[in-house]
Amino acid sequence: MKKLVVEFIGTAWLVLGGCGSAVFAAAFPDLGIGFMGVALAFGLTVVTMAYAIGHISGCHLNPAVSVGLWVGGRFNKKEVLPYIIAQVLGGILGAAIIYLILSGKEGFDIGGFAANGYGEHSPGGYGFKAALVTEIVMTFMFLIIILGTTHSKAPKYLAGLAIGLGLTLIHLISIPITNTSVNPARSTSQALFVGDWALSQLWLFWVAPIIGAILAGLVYKFISPETPTKK
Repeated sequence: MKKLVVEFIGTAWLVLGGCGSAVFAAAFPDLGIGFMGVALAFGLTVVTMAYAIGHISGCHLNPAVSVGLWVGGRFNKKEVLPYIIAQVLGGILGAAIIYLILSGKEGFDIGGFAANGYGEHSPGGYGFKAALVTEIVMTFMFLIIILGTTHSKAPKYLAGLAIGLGLTLIHLISIPITNTSVNPARSTSQALFVGDWALSQLWLFWVAPIIGAILAGLVYKFISPETPTKK
C-alpha cells in the first residue's frame, strides 16, 4: 500500500512540476522559461522523486515505465496494474491543482493546458506519423536509460540523476512535436481537463509509449539480462 501511496504522490508532483511549469511559466511575458525550462522542470521532478521515494516504490511515476520494467524482468507482474492506477490518479490530482490555480486568474482560459497532441495540436504542427514515431522512440530510449542505470552492475546512487537528465533531453527533442508524453498518466491527466480534441487523441499517448516500453524491456533483457528479484 505504501508503494501505491508514494507513486500517487510522485506522479502528482511530476504533473504539477512539469505541466505546471508549461502552463504558468513557459510563456510568461519577458521572463518565460520556454521549452528548455519546461524540459528541465520535468527532469527535476523525476530527480527529486527518485531520491525521495525510489527506495520505497522504485519511483516509476509512469505506466510505461512499470510495463517496461516488468517486460525487462525487473518488476512483479501483479503490481503493474495497481501501480498504473495509482499513477493515473496521482496525475489527475496534479492536473486538478494546476486547474484550481489557473482558474483563479482573471480572464481564465484553459487553453492547451500542456496537453499532448498531433496535427493542429502539435506545437510544431507535426502530424500523426511523426507523433507516433517520436513517442515510441523516446519512450524506448527512456526505458533503456532506466533499465541500464538501475542494473545491478551500474554505478550506485547516480541512477536518479541520469534518468532525470534523460527525461530532460527527451523533452528538449520532442516538446515541439507532441508536447512530449512518454507517460500515459501525464497525458491522461491533462486530457481530462481539456476534453474534446485531447481525449480523442489520447489513445496514441497510451499505445505509443507502451509499445516503446515493451520493445525496450525485450531489448535490454537480451543485451544485459539480470536475474529478477521477483518472479
